[in-house]
Amino acid sequence: MKKILGIVLLMMFSISVKSQIKIDFEISFKEPQAHYAEVDMNIGGLGGKDYIDLKMPVWAPGSYLVREFSKNVEGFTAAVNGKAAKVQKITKNTWRVFNDGAAAAKIHYRIYAFEVSVRSSFIDDSHAFLSPTGVFMYPDGMIITPTTVKILPFGKWDKVSTGLEPVAGQKFTYYAPDFDILFDSPIEVGNQDVFEFKALGIRHEVAMYGGGNYDKERLKADMAKVVEQSAGIFADNPNKHYTFIVHNNSLPGGSGLEHLNSTVLAAGRNAYNTEKGYKIFHSLVAHEYFHLWNAKRLRPVALGPFDYDKENYTTNLWTAEGFTSYYENKILLRAGIIDQAVFLKDLIRDLENVINTPGTKVQSASSSSFDAWIIEYRPNENSRNSSVSYYSKGEIIGLLMDLEIANATNGAKSLDDVMKAMYQQGNAQKRGYTDAEFKAMVEKISGIDFTVFWKKYIDGTDDIDFEKYFSYAGIQADKEIASPGKPYTGALVKAENTVKVSSVLKDSPAWMHGLNVHDEILALDGSEITREMSNIKSGSIVALETLPVFAKKNIGDEVIISIKRDGLEKKISFILKENPKIHIKADYIDNPGLKQLNVRKRWMGI
Repeated sequence: MKKILGIVLLMMFSISVKSQIKIDFEISFKEPQAHYAEVDMNIGGLGGKDYIDLKMPVWAPGSYLVREFSKNVEGFTAAVNGKAAKVQKITKNTWRVFNDGAAAAKIHYRIYAFEVSVRSSFIDDSHAFLSPTGVFMYPDGMIITPTTVKILPFGKWDKVSTGLEPVAGQKFTYYAPDFDILFDSPIEVGNQDVFEFKALGIRHEVAMYGGGNYDKERLKADMAKVVEQSAGIFADNPNKHYTFIVHNNSLPGGSGLEHLNSTVLAAGRNAYNTEKGYKIFHSLVAHEYFHLWNAKRLRPVALGPFDYDKENYTTNLWTAEGFTSYYENKILLRAGIIDQAVFLKDLIRDLENVINTPGTKVQSASSSSFDAWIIEYRPNENSRNSSVSYYSKGEIIGLLMDLEIANATNGAKSLDDVMKAMYQQGNAQKRGYTDAEFKAMVEKISGIDFTVFWKKYIDGTDDIDFEKYFSYAGIQADKEIASPGKPYTGALVKAENTVKVSSVLKDSPAWMHGLNVHDEILALDGSEITREMSNIKSGSIVALETLPVFAKKNIGDEVIISIKRDGLEKKISFILKENPKIHIKADYIDNPGLKQLNVRKRWMGI
């Protein structure tokens, strides 16, 4: 009893000491045009310690790559009692400040921020985007310490957008109950266009940077529909408020990163008035908002609490990210932003992508998840041959699992019920789930054994029996050769000053006969190939066999390709084959059975 009492007293003392620690940050911008932020960190209540170690995270949750944010730190200094204190860097991301028993220390450092990304900070004379894991240091062992952050906007900047709670009566000052919350709360500073909408009684702020041809009223209405459909799956919205930080730029497509009560999106500024661009934007909104539950609260056990010093491994990103990709389409369908024809078309496109990726026969979804840290964000010329994305494979697993559950229950249940039950279970247990727990819930909801399913599609690399699963919902799906009768090399080339091989697909003629990435293509059967003669726009990537010199070639023809490799010329010959890439034809059948209609209705949720 005395031993236990001693442990309790020690724990209470530890908590008491931590509760006395006071940490305040102040962020200013003396040279935003040079991409710098000034960070002042004041630490009080150190309680007689000889030194304190300050650490910078090495990665950003939601983006599974060690990014080494400490590389952007400059000019780290410390002061104690008004005098310079000794500082020693002891690891790549740890600075030791010797406070010699003083109760307080003042820290200053600069952050260089010039990477355009939803997961990294960027500063110029027009705005500052602060991705917190690359800006704020934390005292080692004190993640649970509360902090305040005061922003001093530069010049005529007059707005701050963040999911952090404002401190009453203090302009541009915010509170975080611990560093996990701080690190999960990006900050936009500048003159962004801010508008709001309410959904389910919750205030949602949209902060638009970079201009754009968006219609605010239309966005308010449709974003609210996306929010409502997402929350409807879980019958709960855990936020008091939510912030969308949107960076509009000149690039096509988009990207996003989820946070606890906010997200950062990158979108094409002039694409909002096109059907494709508008759909892409709302796909981003649906994806990242669905993460409010899936990955942030309904999460694999390894994804929180986080270790910011190193990789946090999980085999379940196929659920955390892949299922989120799957649900973005379902949410857009239910919100009325896409119709049933587009819904099916998009699923088929994504299914074709997985099936036509050679790596899908090499790497499983669980392995792809575990190896995210070394593969997903570090692709090379062979990645398509040796790996599959947990996003794309996870999306297809979600599709198959959803249809299997709906079919097994005659349309009474679906994957929605699994997600909701797992969310409620996680709230009750106050932790993430294991792979076994997720499987157990799928089996409980469906009433059938999923062991073979797991072995084939999650831990294995079996062919996807999509015809069977689509038939459950009254959809006829068949595969065919995408380009029948067309010759195929298996090499992609990129035209810059010369025409060079950019990738070679596994088991293709080019692969089998040794055509390499970076080989410069000089001639085909003696006919010279130059960028101008190839008709390829500079920087574009096309299939080698689409070059004009291949126009009269047929399947079965032998070709001799002259190349230059490492300054030396050589010739490679091979026989052209038919392209094995498949195309899937799918459509809703005219007279589905009652069970098929029940499955389809539950699956789509409309």
